[in-house]
Amino acid sequence: MQKTTFEQRSSLCFKHFTRKGYALFSCLGREVVIGTLSVATLSNARAEGVSVQTEKADDTLQRTELKLDEVVVTGSRAPLTQAEAAKIVSVITRDEIQRAAVESVNDLLKTVTGVDVRQRGGFGVQTDISIGGGTYDQVAILLNGVNISNPQTGHLSADFPVSLDDIVRIEIIEGASSRVFGASAFNGAINIVTRGKENTGGSVSAEGGSYGTFGMTARGSVKSGMTSNSLSAGYKQSDGGTDNSYFRKSQAFYQGSYDGNLTLSWQLGMSTMRYGANTFYSAAYPNQYESNARIFAAVNADATTTLAGGRTVHIVPTLYWNRSYDHFQLTRGMAAGENFHRTDVYGISITAYTDWRLGRTAFGADVRQEGILSTNLGRPLQENEYVTVAGHGDKNYTKREQRTDVSYFIEHNILLNRFTASIGMVANMNTAYNSSFRLYPGIDMSYRPTKAWKMTASWNMAFRMPTFTDLFYKSPTQEGNKDLKPEKTQSLRIGAQYRSKGIEARLTGFYDWGTDMIDWVMYSATDIYHSANFKLDNRGYEVNISLLPQEIWAQNAVTRLRIGYAYIDQERKDDVEFFKSNYAMEYLRHKFVAGIDHRIVGCLTATWNFRWQQRMGSYIIYENNKSTGVSKPYAPFGLLDVKLMWTKPRYELSIAMNNVTSYRYYDLGNVSQPGFWLMAGAKIKIGK
Repeated sequence: MQKTTFEQRSSLCFKHFTRKGYALFSCLGREVVIGTLSVATLSNARAEGVSVQTEKADDTLQRTELKLDEVVVTGSRAPLTQAEAAKIVSVITRDEIQRAAVESVNDLLKTVTGVDVRQRGGFGVQTDISIGGGTYDQVAILLNGVNISNPQTGHLSADFPVSLDDIVRIEIIEGASSRVFGASAFNGAINIVTRGKENTGGSVSAEGGSYGTFGMTARGSVKSGMTSNSLSAGYKQSDGGTDNSYFRKSQAFYQGSYDGNLTLSWQLGMSTMRYGANTFYSAAYPNQYESNARIFAAVNADATTTLAGGRTVHIVPTLYWNRSYDHFQLTRGMAAGENFHRTDVYGISITAYTDWRLGRTAFGADVRQEGILSTNLGRPLQENEYVTVAGHGDKNYTKREQRTDVSYFIEHNILLNRFTASIGMVANMNTAYNSSFRLYPGIDMSYRPTKAWKMTASWNMAFRMPTFTDLFYKSPTQEGNKDLKPEKTQSLRIGAQYRSKGIEARLTGFYDWGTDMIDWVMYSATDIYHSANFKLDNRGYEVNISLLPQEIWAQNAVTRLRIGYAYIDQERKDDVEFFKSNYAMEYLRHKFVAGIDHRIVGCLTATWNFRWQQRMGSYIIYENNKSTGVSKPYAPFGLLDVKLMWTKPRYELSIAMNNVTSYRYYDLGNVSQPGFWLMAGAKIKIGK
């Protein structure tokens, strides 16, 4: 597998010199990198992935953002270069992360055309993330290629143990991807790639602003010979922008790597969060409370061996563990409606791939063990089997559930000059579902008629096991269903991408045939929510256009102009009547995004992001914490965010203004979202 080696020297990457006579001197004392980069497949992504952010030079380089158009990740089991890739993957670069007026990964994903982000409070707390009309449970969340999705509920999957400052890029794959990333990638995958290998150095940043918000982040890295290590830690707190939406959260993340004959990488993450869970399960209980904690560890390797005849085989094993704690109170400080959960996920996978005369073949296996101890979820334990809840000596876990997911996969990639076909299949067995193997095939194809154009088409089958919450949860406002069937889908996607000097455009369309789709619904205005299976088809299209003026004229003040639009339509294929859907049938019908990045003067730059959307579905109107039995459709809304940045080699200053027009809107339940808020931040860089 091709890899990029980072030296200890500072590197200056560029496409153009400025036209100033002294511009060449900006290269003195630096290594100059000119060329094309490629990144391995997402399933092999690790912390040493390529950064797409340049070092900030002085104003002799007017273009501080470098668009590495050749950096592409794919959704295949074996690594493919950009010229070979059979899928189009959306990438949020490091520079875009820095420029965006956001406070969390969740807020950042709102700027992506095909991603739906719903939240009950500001600053990325209590957030659900979905893709292409799906639900928050149907997206695989990956950290450096390792699946960290939570089998208790997708509500907790977006609790990331990393800060924005740790991330080098975010990769988004839309569409059914179970044959590549496992069952949780039912409707797509989001992979967060952290910085990984860096020169020795570090940074300290702080921010503060509206609603009593304050946060600090520190990170440092050390590189010595073939070994690299980095460590970061952060803390943030806020009173929240709505009633009972305060939070206190912290995270720490460590990763290291060794590059010798055997490449090793490892990572360890921890996070905690305490927050007011405003109307999390029902507006009848406005004073809900929740606290979460997560511990995540993973190690993987990349080794090569040569078989008889000289053929090289790459072997990539991965081992990981993810534990999460969840403490929920329906009414803060009261035992009634209180739940404790501890979830453990253990996983091991091994992938092998090799090149031969007919292309590139990958094969391997994944084993994932999911288990939960709970006071609410699972099957009852005998009294002598009870487990004490850590930190609450008078409380016991009285229920348990476990399941094992085993997958064997094979994939073959046909690699021709202008055409790629990635054909694969996964055989999956889950001990909670008849313990028999089922086959889920798929094919992705791309055709490149010219250097600028790329056409793609794919058909894939996917599946998803119900979460433990779907199956077992019971409260005064919700009731799970132990007889739920796993979700299944067939997904067809076609697309076209055009890339030329100064312009980038992409058009995609999809149709998903969903069977046994899971949603929480009320069958009448006075009912509670029940989890149930439905037959739903989703279809739609998405268009994105970006203009890059600096590729035509390097001294242009505008870095990028972009617009995007997504349309989704849903069709039910069953006749089950209900009063209200809570998730699956409350999809975004329309979403429009637009943005501009530009330099104002000297080192001062600005980023403007606008988002307009219209959601299907409705929310129930409550008066005095009691339902009126009347539902109101979600109204469309538009939001404008602005960020100003003053960037120097040793420090950065920023001011972010979110929801500039202070528009109050509803997007999940009957919680009015925050109006205008202002954040100011500073960052100091240490070392090279």
